[in-house]
Amino acid sequence: MLGDISRAEQIYVACGYTDLRKSIDGLSALVQQSFQLDPFSNALFLFCGRRCDRIKALHWEGDGFVLLYKRLEQGRFQWPRTENEARKITPQQFRWLTEGLSIDQPRAVHQVEGLSVV
Repeated sequence: MLGDISRAEQIYVACGYTDLRKSIDGLSALVQQSFQLDPFSNALFLFCGRRCDRIKALHWEGDGFVLLYKRLEQGRFQWPRTENEARKITPQQFRWLTEGLSIDQPRAVHQVEGLSVV
């Protein structure tokens, strides 16, 4: 299906700034050369420019690439800028990012593992 990014097994954010004039070939080369990742894998790669009001997403669907572009009319994306690498994020962090929130949200309730009820 055209642009069905929900099938992506991993989601990567290209931290820092990306020149959004790049198209599919330029972004896939960036994924390979700068991040040593496979653009042909079942992953979604996200890129953001300096203005933080637009992002591009690159996804391989098995028979070709899909390039998605989103521009916000108001507001900015809270994009991680401290690293110059691809950062793997969870689907929850992806939702936060697209809703304008930071992907580094503090947890309100911490999970506790290994407790037994007697």
